Amino acid sequence: MIKVENLTRRFGRTLAIDNLSFEVKQGEIVGFLGPNGAGKTTTMRILSCFLPATGGKVTIGGFDVFADSLEVRRRIGYLPENVPLYTDMRVKEYLNYRAVLKGLSGKKKKQRVKEMLETCGLEEVSGSVIGRLSKGYKQRLGLADSLVHEPELLILDEPTIGLDPNQIRHIRNLIKSLAHHHTVLLSSHILPEVEMICERVLIINRGRIVASDTPGNLVGLMRGAPRTIAEINGPVEKVREGLLKIRGIISVIHESDGDWGRYLCDCEKDADVRPEIFAMASSCKWIMRELVLEKRNLEDVFVEVTTEEKEL
Repeated sequence: MIKVENLTRRFGRTLAIDNLSFEVKQGEIVGFLGPNGAGKTTTMRILSCFLPATGGKVTIGGFDVFADSLEVRRRIGYLPENVPLYTDMRVKEYLNYRAVLKGLSGKKKKQRVKEMLETCGLEEVSGSVIGRLSKGYKQRLGLADSLVHEPELLILDEPTIGLDPNQIRHIRNLIKSLAHHHTVLLSSHILPEVEMICERVLIINRGRIVASDTPGNLVGLMRGAPRTIAEINGPVEKVREGLLKIRGIISVIHESDGDWGRYLCDCEKDADVRPEIFAMASSCKWIMRELVLEKRNLEDVFVEVTTEEKEL
């Protein structure tokens, strides 16, 4: 569905996108992540035909974004981070207007507007003036606009920004339900949301892809093993010395919690040292109240590849 080859974009002397290449297949939900200023919003604007590139090639559904922009626009729905709305129009009036602009008419237009009001939870405000809506409702209206013409590709830039937890859950389930019927490229700073929604993740930093895989595989490729945490009631130095003698433990950080010590053990990759820690505490007659393996997540991957720029 999306094919990006050697894409480059400069703003004066600033290189925003640096020889970027990636593909997104039909029906995939792909997370597009990166720190502020990494180039992800610029990339999404180019894909959406809002911004020209300095160099490279982009095709969507087989159509060139630069040479066949009208055909591309018919096939995409774009939700920018800051949704541009006509604030003096009413919600249903606005959706009808946008549906007409996107080529819908008659019964089809009426049906799709009704479906979007229901799907995006806008029925109760359908007659309200947009300028009087909360930020959450404006965000949902922007999503309804991007979906009204049943696009093959949805490009969503921070779709849950400004929503409360219940609204976020609703939008998350909606995006997941679009799989296989639509292709979705999703940008978000809420990494647990991306981990729950997306089948694959692209991480961009300084205009280049620094990681690309499923969330699970990216976590598995991280250097080192998950940190082991032990809470032990015993002499701090003796506990620390005992932990450092265990094969597989690289370093130990101690945090005090009253009479208890919380020991954060960084370990070698694939090393599970919990049985040895338990045996050590038992043999020394130290009381232990917690022994857990701290799980890595997508946030850990994001921090690692965007601060050290190690490709995964």
